[in-house]
Amino acid sequence: MTVSNLTRSVLFVPASRPERFAKALASGADIVVVDLEDAVAPADKLPARTALKQYLEDHPGASVIVRINAAGTGYFTSDLDLCRQQPGVKAIMVAKAQSVEVLQLAADTGKPVWPLVETALGITELPRMARVKGVERFCLGALDLGVDLGVKPDTAGAQLLLDRVRCELLLQSRVAGLEGPIETVYPSIDDETTVEQIARQASEMGFAGMLCIHPRQLPPVHRGFSPEDAELDWARRVLAAAEGAEGAFKVDGRMVDAPVIRRARLILGQAADTATL
Repeated sequence: MTVSNLTRSVLFVPASRPERFAKALASGADIVVVDLEDAVAPADKLPARTALKQYLEDHPGASVIVRINAAGTGYFTSDLDLCRQQPGVKAIMVAKAQSVEVLQLAADTGKPVWPLVETALGITELPRMARVKGVERFCLGALDLGVDLGVKPDTAGAQLLLDRVRCELLLQSRVAGLEGPIETVYPSIDDETTVEQIARQASEMGFAGMLCIHPRQLPPVHRGFSPEDAELDWARRVLAAAEGAEGAFKVDGRMVDAPVIRRARLILGQAADTATL
């Protein structure tokens, strides 16, 4: 059971700020994640969980994902109980995902599971975690992962290593038949140019969307995950030429066969999904 047809933007909102829930849901984000983990101080964990429960009961039409605390924190079981009991929780994001057993506990709630991969052990366990029944898609948590691996942030070396991780996420997702993974957050909320560049590169790699920390990031993320005008024009011309063609043919001097036609249909389908919003 998927949460949304579109997953370009996945917006976090702290569970400790219930006054922001409605704003997040009305922000235009494709998916809202209510965060019980990093965004909530230890002393606020219980009040935050209670606030989320109350909001979902008061707003039966609300649909959110919940990022729960990692196993072993003392909050994990209570977070799972909340998710199990609330119909408005459409999926569970498991922080610091690195254990098949923990993911199985989350899946036993009957909700789709989105493991957030942000440790070295999580990377090595990807093949096994991808095959847990109930896991829907992976998310990348590059900030925590970088700390765990000891890389220097914002360097060419860090980028090289994280791109290697991205490739592994994509490959393991494809082999296991999972939905496309979700790109990590970008910590600046004012640099729209860089946010759009990151989103477009992630889209080009095969990622399905990007984690966001502020509504201001939504427009550049949506642009980055939407086909450009030149792509749409090419796709339309490919499909128009394919109508009367038998076998392979050429468009713009390049051969077009079945895989290229499928790509053109995917581009136009993506544009159609966006146009319905």
